[in-house]
Amino acid sequence: MKLLRRHLPVALLLGLTLIPLSACGDDDGDGDTTATESPSEEEKGAITIGSADFSDSSIVAAMYAEVLEDAGYDVTRQFNIGARDTYFPALEDGEIDLVPEFVGTLAVFLDENAETSSDADETKAALDEVLPEGLVALEPSEAESTNVFVVTADTAESEGLEAVSDLAGKEADLTLGGPPECPERPFCMLGLNDVYGIDFTDNFRPLDAGGPLTKEALSGGDIDVALLFSTDGAILENGWTVLEDDEELQQADNVIAVGREEALDEEAQELIDEVGSTLTNEDYNELNKRVGVDQEDPEDVAREYVEEKGLIGS
Repeated sequence: MKLLRRHLPVALLLGLTLIPLSACGDDDGDGDTTATESPSEEEKGAITIGSADFSDSSIVAAMYAEVLEDAGYDVTRQFNIGARDTYFPALEDGEIDLVPEFVGTLAVFLDENAETSSDADETKAALDEVLPEGLVALEPSEAESTNVFVVTADTAESEGLEAVSDLAGKEADLTLGGPPECPERPFCMLGLNDVYGIDFTDNFRPLDAGGPLTKEALSGGDIDVALLFSTDGAILENGWTVLEDDEELQQADNVIAVGREEALDEEAQELIDEVGSTLTNEDYNELNKRVGVDQEDPEDVAREYVEEKGLIGS
């Protein structure tokens, strides 16, 4: 922010009593009258914010950018970098300083044996144990993007489905659709079998990872149960039913900011955590719908949200 200098009228200056130089100079009286910049006037640091190449990430990254910029930080945006195996090395190398993450997925990415669970705090502790030196994970948000099993409203009503456990014994009459690797994944078919005793081996259709093929198949009746992401705007748009994970198969995947400690001072961390503590699941799902379904710009959506919540000045 530029400081505005106010100039006193010349007549008033002429009428002022002269102040000895020693009163405003240095202790040696050498005539140097340069003022020391107060802490409130010091320039804040530069922070480069990255994101993955999907709306769940870019929306939150844009929120971080808005609140930090509003507070006076020099923010550079590098959104939509790509997948985790591209942007995370950039974070470690210092090419970016901050990125929105998902607590459970990142922990397992860093160590496949990380002890994640359905509890966000336990999973955050697991992440802290495997996070590379020099990086810090802030506080997990209520908002999360996790795997969910979804059915249409008609299927939920006709089959009496409210929770994942309600699928037990109905596998022969229903078809599950999901990513090709679903049969080998602990949070998909392996987990359904181990945790719930539900076996879709004979009624599984390989499609994509929560993408258009899976959603089109569910909408068209080619599958009855779909593995999607909880933030997918199509769930709200189509009025689909998310089955409750009543046996807690899925790991916590709350939104969490991860950044370089040397780039994030205490104030920056507090501002970022304020975004996380404000963002609810309901808000997050609605914002993702606006971007993914209604095709609004993620940065516009993010700016409007932080203004509405009073996180920045309008």
